[in-house]
Amino acid sequence: MYYAHSIPNEEKSAWQSLESHLSAVGRMAAARAERFGAGPWGEATGLLHDLGKYTEPFQRRLEGSPVQVDHSTAGAHVAIEKYSQLGPLLAYLIAGHHAGLANGRDAGERTPLKNRLEADLPPLDPAWQQEIALPHELPPPAHFQMRRDRAFFQYAFLARMVFSCLVDADFVDTETFYAVHENGVPHARGGGPSLEVLRDALDEHLGGFKADSDVNRQRGEILSHVRAQAELPPGRFSLTVPTGGGKTLASLVFALDHAIAHGMDRVIYVIPFTSIVEQNAAVFRNALGEHGEAAVLEHHSAFDAGSQSDRHTIDKLRRDSENWDAPIVVTTAVQFFESLFAAKTSRCRKLHNIAGSVVILDEAQTMPLPLLRPSVAALDELALNYRTSIVLCTATQPALVETDDPERSFQGGFRGMHELAECPDKLYRDLKRVSVRHIGTMGDEALRDELLATEQVLCIVNNRRHARALFESIQDQPGAYHLTTSMYAVHRRRMLAEIRQTLKSGKPCRVVSTSLIEAGVDVDFPRVLRAEAGLDSIAQAAGRCNREGRRSACDSEVAIFATANDDWAPPPELKQFAQVTREVLRQHGDDPLSLTAIEAYFRLLYWQQGSQTLDKHGLLKLIEDGRIEGLPFETLEQKFSMIENNQRAVIIPFDDKARAALRDLAYAEGVGGIARKLQPYTVQVPQQGFVALERVGAIAAVEPDKFGDQFMVLVNEDLYDERLGLNWSEPTFMKAESLTW
Repeated sequence: MYYAHSIPNEEKSAWQSLESHLSAVGRMAAARAERFGAGPWGEATGLLHDLGKYTEPFQRRLEGSPVQVDHSTAGAHVAIEKYSQLGPLLAYLIAGHHAGLANGRDAGERTPLKNRLEADLPPLDPAWQQEIALPHELPPPAHFQMRRDRAFFQYAFLARMVFSCLVDADFVDTETFYAVHENGVPHARGGGPSLEVLRDALDEHLGGFKADSDVNRQRGEILSHVRAQAELPPGRFSLTVPTGGGKTLASLVFALDHAIAHGMDRVIYVIPFTSIVEQNAAVFRNALGEHGEAAVLEHHSAFDAGSQSDRHTIDKLRRDSENWDAPIVVTTAVQFFESLFAAKTSRCRKLHNIAGSVVILDEAQTMPLPLLRPSVAALDELALNYRTSIVLCTATQPALVETDDPERSFQGGFRGMHELAECPDKLYRDLKRVSVRHIGTMGDEALRDELLATEQVLCIVNNRRHARALFESIQDQPGAYHLTTSMYAVHRRRMLAEIRQTLKSGKPCRVVSTSLIEAGVDVDFPRVLRAEAGLDSIAQAAGRCNREGRRSACDSEVAIFATANDDWAPPPELKQFAQVTREVLRQHGDDPLSLTAIEAYFRLLYWQQGSQTLDKHGLLKLIEDGRIEGLPFETLEQKFSMIENNQRAVIIPFDDKARAALRDLAYAEGVGGIARKLQPYTVQVPQQGFVALERVGAIAAVEPDKFGDQFMVLVNEDLYDERLGLNWSEPTFMKAESLTW
């Protein structure tokens, strides 16, 4: 008998037979792939993935031999022989089910598939043919629609989706075998309340909604109209609602109703910023009442599963995060999009659970321009061939629709887009709460005077240095506040709570902030000053002005200004956004946030960027040029990075929770939970500043023998100011008593 997995110090009768493992993985992978009509593909890869274990060298390894054995490539050979046309596509998946998907021809960290297939392998025992019955053929996935302009992109996408089915099935079956041996039962996975139960809970929550103001009445009307669209066939949708119009709950109501109406499995809410992920996940849990905790899976770098109540819950959350096996998933755009172009098994496992889902992209306009065309292609492919409904949810809808009019068309964009809101132009007019004007170029003194002329005012600038200098010029005045990413997240949340209370009490409140405050932060100022930026950013800033509609639009001003001081110049990409905004203001200065102005802004921006700039690394062309035998899976994973980050995290241990987590590192074996606890206490520092801090001993590694420089903590606490945050520009300032933490 041939075996798949051994158990140390146990007789072979307790080991898992190879036939049992391959059959189970084949069944599970087929069931997962059937969600998008590719059941036979999943079955074939599952049956073939460990075929190389039908060799004497591998069986000796299970018995303790130290000799490494390639057990993945043999199945890839058989796939090519058995399924001549599409077998090479399956070969990538089978060969890469442990190490990850490799390039077809080009060198990378992983051995290219071509080289793997040319290597000598131990002979397979023909016994496999009696134990394993492969599907006779691999028909195209049911209802699969081809696009001639990106056929090989579609093949690569299909391969990655089937790969997800394979690696998830392989992991779960292996996990189950060992869990049953150790505990008698498999680990708990998935489950949770049904979508119908969640809809009923949400209806109960909405029953307490009171239309006690014009804004709340309009929010209720928006929600009712959006909900009425749920019976529409799955596809591509936009939800264009002004900031403060209740998009979050309206989109969740639509998603649940739509998923139930069409037999879909889950709702995936994709959000650009971690801070809003936490905020929206909390909103959803609250709206779903007693079912909220069990229904909502929050998956991002800062989520602390350790905040849950017991070990069983923590472990289940971790397992569900691996493959998104939950009714509602709230995640970041980085996690979502990078997974769609991933090659590592750990990142790909969740992909099959995106099929048959409603995917809501909150603030859809924030998709990064250098990766916009590949991102749109992936979203469109999900809608085209994977029973996924895509909802672009934003107040500033990007112009991503492909039309027959080349002057109004986004190449490779969405066709058949359906708007869920009733007459967005009318909504904009009805919910218009601010007036917008450009007040010209402002020097530092003039900007200070503008801040002091109004008792409650928010000023948003484009970089941290400008925010700091401007705040220092008014810090001796009543109600002066400063918000910056130089502050750790827990500190910012505390500051925002104080700012909201100050605003509510009617006291002076003058806030200088970087753009972080535009990311869904619920504050309400009578006046907002905004340094020149993209029109979508200005619209976000406007969402912090007269947010609840308590004042008239003419008494609630958003004033745009250019900075006279060259020291505060934005980076080149922001300069271009601001320049496009200026051009749009010339044509739409009377109403610069109208939907017509927003559309003109995005069309001009995309035209100026050009199609090549919107696919910075030429990924779509790379795939099409590679064809089946040269698909660049590893290269795609390396190049598709939504955050080109040259910054380093510094931990600010300024409360008992942070200090306790740092002490726990001394005894930790796995650090995932501790790292998540520390995430809200970190400040991202540019590499140059990080080096300067390290050089003078202002920061130091915690447990460096175990973790290297993974956990760098601020030891010179004088460099962190309660009003300014972390200052890395002069790290040599230090008091002797500050050299401890």
